[in-house]
Amino acid sequence: MKIGFDNEKYLKIQSEHIRERIAQFDGKLYLELGGKLFDDHHASRVLPGFKPDSKLRMFGQLRDQLEIVIVVSAEDIEKNKIRADLGITYDEDVLRLRDEFMSRDFMVGSVVITHYDGQRAADQFRHRLERMGIKSYVHYLIDGYPHSVQLIASDEGFGKNDYVETTRELVIVTAPGPGSGKMAVCLSQLYNEHKRGIRAGYAKFETFPVWNLPLKHPVNIAYEAATADLNDVNMIDPFHLEAYGKTAVNYNRDIEIFPVLNALFEGIYGENPYKSPTDMGVNMVGFCISDDEVCGKASKEEIIRRYYAATNKLANGADNEAEVHKIQMLFNQAKISTEDRRITIAANERKQETGQPASAIELEDGTIITAKTTPLLGCSAALILNAIKYLAGIGHDVKLIPQSMIEPIQKTKIEYLGGNNPRLHTDEVLVALSVLSQHDEQCRHALEQLPKLRGCQIHTTIMLGEVDHKIFKKLGCGLTCDPIKKK
Repeated sequence: MKIGFDNEKYLKIQSEHIRERIAQFDGKLYLELGGKLFDDHHASRVLPGFKPDSKLRMFGQLRDQLEIVIVVSAEDIEKNKIRADLGITYDEDVLRLRDEFMSRDFMVGSVVITHYDGQRAADQFRHRLERMGIKSYVHYLIDGYPHSVQLIASDEGFGKNDYVETTRELVIVTAPGPGSGKMAVCLSQLYNEHKRGIRAGYAKFETFPVWNLPLKHPVNIAYEAATADLNDVNMIDPFHLEAYGKTAVNYNRDIEIFPVLNALFEGIYGENPYKSPTDMGVNMVGFCISDDEVCGKASKEEIIRRYYAATNKLANGADNEAEVHKIQMLFNQAKISTEDRRITIAANERKQETGQPASAIELEDGTIITAKTTPLLGCSAALILNAIKYLAGIGHDVKLIPQSMIEPIQKTKIEYLGGNNPRLHTDEVLVALSVLSQHDEQCRHALEQLPKLRGCQIHTTIMLGEVDHKIFKKLGCGLTCDPIKKK
């Protein structure tokens, strides 16, 4: 696919900028990390060329200077809050994150349990951390946070929290998800470091919105679409405009909280080193866009993908009408519609021609391949077969999987496993091809084309099951579905 982002430049200038920020303070910087440190697939989709692990690779250049503190809310532990993308609880994700970081040779100093108010589940988790030899600390609920500045910036507020012992000059504060209390941990540490005679610094590292792109740039609109369920709104930073006379983009929550942060900084240090919420950020992504047109087109595709994801949730019974309406409004701002997704048109045309659920994929060279549901195959399984046959130069009429092999699989699904749908799913087709590839050269050659599907866009005129979604995700395809359930 066309590249619109200079990843190597990003690795270089982002690490340099963080080093410069550390030097502004007494050799101690608490860096609040927003978004994902690795597997940042949203960034890689809207900024083609950005690698999903770019931030982790960038921090690899600072490995000897940094340590990681993982934050989790006692309230989320108590509620058994689940990470939707992974299906695991937040406390389990703390351990997963720690293992991921340490496997990459990063130092994980400790875990901080925030919003602590004697929750039994939080105590149990802390005992578990202790048994594993992991340092843990607790930070308490503070009445009136974040507005009661006089109380917060006192020994009865931040001073009541455990002081988190750190040994490196760059401390990355991350968490399993939003609302965990990362910012409060950073500010609490500033207060307690100050009591110990250290003027530590605070900065925020969030990729989106991109502060030095226009407010209505597709990349920034795509961020609003991605956070439509949170109702985040991109805004011109009024504090930055007033201080410097320059336009910068931020989002509502950071702008709304800045007067409080300003008062807290003044309460801790007597002054605020930052004149705007944009000043607090260290993000250099906007300087690394090498082809604005490519990133704009990719971002518009992402907005459409987010729309389909939201409408699919609604069709499944979610109470998210506001999210759908928000993304529809963003369509108007970006001047796009679902008709701008070529494969949407192609899939629907195939559906109208055949009267069957249909699918379409756009390959790297721009070729569009379509498929329909048949008595033997679902439209997604048929699409994979059609696409890899095309890429392997195998004729469309060639049947890679003989009917004599499909029918016993269907019998097992219906008669022995109690299923209702006899058609083969994508995973079953790939397993069948794998078995046949041991003795069939064409099947082997077709399977070898699967890596070429990475980055390709797919649309189906019917909502797919969880199995098909997982297969396309593993293949690296961008999938959208019309919000229509199978009958």
